[in-house]
Amino acid sequence: QVQLVESGGGLVQAGGSLRLSCAASGSTSSVNAMGWYRQAPGKQRELVAVATSDGTTNYRDSAKGRFTISRDNAKNTVYLEMNSLKPEDTAVYFCYYRNPFGVDYWGQGTQVTVSS
Repeated sequence: QVQLVESGGGLVQAGGSLRLSCAASGSTSSVNAMGWYRQAPGKQRELVAVATSDGTTNYRDSAKGRFTISRDNAKNTVYLEMNSLKPEDTAVYFCYYRNPFGVDYWGQGTQVTVSS
């Protein structure tokens, strides 16, 4: 089992910034993918950004140029720096971890609210 602990959500005005953190512990592997999904009320969960242990990153189009995902592999931690936030970024953000066998683990979610 892998446990994920998220932090860094909150309320921010449009144009502001937030930084999310997610630390993995338990049965972690040096080969993995970590990232962030989000889910707004009444909508499906969607990928925001993902970073693999070999350095590959991927972003949803709306996050490109505004969000940056980074990792500290020594700490099994992934970060999401979010700049130029928009009201449509409002959602619960979930950290996820995928092990080498394709098993996904999820954090409890952290609320991000962007006011206009």
